[in-house]
Amino acid sequence: MASDHSLMILGLALFLDYWIGDPQNWLHPVQIIGWNIQQLTRFFFQHLKNPLLLKLSGVLLAFLIIFGSAGFSWMMIQGVQYLLAKLSLPTLLETSGNISFASVLLASCFAGKSLRQAAEAILQGLTQDNLVQVRQQLSRYVGRDTDNLSVSEILRAILETVTENATDGVLAPLFYAMVGLALPGIGSVPLAFAYKAASTLDSMVGYREAPYTDIGWFSARLEDVLTWVPCRLVVLTIGLLSGKPGKVWRVCQRDAIYDPSPNAGWSECAYAVALGIQLGGMNTYQGVVKSKPLLGNPARSITPEVIAQALQLTRYSIFLWVAMVTLSRWL
Repeated sequence: MASDHSLMILGLALFLDYWIGDPQNWLHPVQIIGWNIQQLTRFFFQHLKNPLLLKLSGVLLAFLIIFGSAGFSWMMIQGVQYLLAKLSLPTLLETSGNISFASVLLASCFAGKSLRQAAEAILQGLTQDNLVQVRQQLSRYVGRDTDNLSVSEILRAILETVTENATDGVLAPLFYAMVGLALPGIGSVPLAFAYKAASTLDSMVGYREAPYTDIGWFSARLEDVLTWVPCRLVVLTIGLLSGKPGKVWRVCQRDAIYDPSPNAGWSECAYAVALGIQLGGMNTYQGVVKSKPLLGNPARSITPEVIAQALQLTRYSIFLWVAMVTLSRWL
């Protein structure tokens, strides 16, 4: 794809994610990635029993899925370019087709609208005082037990999901898509797909508990490494947008370091400081009560309006990043 079209592809992809999102009943690339992870994991479990061999197979699994996803997306783009060129279409139609196809692929790497819709659907349920349905809906998006959550705990769970997934579901894929702009011959789509594959691996096999302890260790650590830089950029961006970058960074250094994840706590804490609320506390997982570190200061309560402001901060972050990369291309 010609380099002068790369920003257009990125902008169109973000537009598609914001307004259309992931169409229902369409085969999503993440489903394909997930299916391949399942098949390879099942194969390794069937043929390998030794913990060391399973650890080594975890490394192979990650490389196969990540490089396979990036390579397959690159080949799809090249294939469409080749087919459109063979059709001898007018240049405008051929270029439009290439841009549209690459944009649709790239849009599938962002989860902005899905995240926003999930939060809004649960908030809508709260306005109808149907806590049973709300708790059931929430259980599809969070790992904690939701059967006995109060309204305030539901609001905290929504906000924690929104603020954590703002990084790994939206801004980290955007970061790698922007890095791809500087790589002629590769582009945004393969790098965004590579990160999406790493994130999917982490969510499917990157657990500390059996049976994934050995086979998932590499995927979990690799996702942490790949998310580290974009997560810190998110913290800086949220700090700038809030008008108090120094305070955001100081409180993150105070609180986020105690979170088990090297990234999730930083992302959540940055939003917490910017919004003047506190996240973390007691959660129950499969009947076991666990304490998560408190992030931020409770200057005010979590409300639907606060959640809407968090979603807005994510949108502003996207705009700022795209504006900066666009300006850098013009200079």
